Amino acid sequence: MKKSIVLLMTFVLALALAACGSSNNGNNGSNASSPSDSSASPSASAPASDSPSPSESSSEPVSGKVLAVGSTALQPLVDQASQKFMADSKYSGVTVTVQGGGSGTGLSQVSDGQAQIGNSDIFAEEKFVDADAPKAKELVDHQVAVVAMAAVTNKDVGIDNLTKDQLVSIFTGKVTNWKDVGGKDEKIVLVNRPSSSGTRATFDKYALGTKSQDLAGSIQEDASGTVKKLVSETPGAIGYLALSYLDDSITVLKYEGVEANSDNVISGKYPVWAYEHMYTKGQPDAATQAFLDYMVSDEIQNNDVTELGYIPTTKMQVARDAAGNVTNK
Repeated sequence: MKKSIVLLMTFVLALALAACGSSNNGNNGSNASSPSDSSASPSASAPASDSPSPSESSSEPVSGKVLAVGSTALQPLVDQASQKFMADSKYSGVTVTVQGGGSGTGLSQVSDGQAQIGNSDIFAEEKFVDADAPKAKELVDHQVAVVAMAAVTNKDVGIDNLTKDQLVSIFTGKVTNWKDVGGKDEKIVLVNRPSSSGTRATFDKYALGTKSQDLAGSIQEDASGTVKKLVSETPGAIGYLALSYLDDSITVLKYEGVEANSDNVISGKYPVWAYEHMYTKGQPDAATQAFLDYMVSDEIQNNDVTELGYIPTTKMQVARDAAGNVTNK
């Protein structure tokens, strides 16, 4: 009897073990890949978060060298922005070098491939004309700010306003003494810019309406900082500077009674202004594009641009084309 009970229990246990084995095999089968599963796309075989996109897997930190050459009127802004840019850990692999030389030099060097960026106060179409016109079409315009220029004098001259006609007479040599335009009896000393200067081109075009003359006895200097120093230290001197260089070491003249300030430039009341261009030859490389993007970022536009005396282009109520035509926005 005992043997029968033992045999029966052994049989029941065997059946139970067999049933468990069948159940486990079924579960394993449901997790295994079938032949049809093996042909599934990679995206279906793993969660999206575990499979980086090609751009993510191949992306590398931006690196390279950027040479920006040209306008001394724009130089303070580009200088300051470049230092902040290179201090940002995202751009630690990029080296930006900023040089002056004038707008004409900047446009020529970027056109010739000697620089990644040509800083300019004038449109490329104003520099490259006639047989050189195709060069302007190769350049891409990146406008980063607006700059205004004002006539400035030594503080001993004794005037604070000049009309357009008076400025023309002074810069073409028809008037040579300050007493003839309401100032003291003192010889006028001109501090002009070289022909490559975008500041000179802007001043000639929008303040004088004609080309100034390279007169005998006049001083010619392109660096804006040096122009300010010369005007401040030379009795009877007159020159012109971007608003970003103005301070109380010189007298800033009104133009036709209108003050050279941001509000008057924005509204279009003050006409002596220009866009600040950063030209590239064709589309820029990654390092250059990163720096150009930084120049128009909120960080620079809302802080450095206004702090240094420039005007964000987005604030302008008027627009100007390469021919000098002004329209309301």
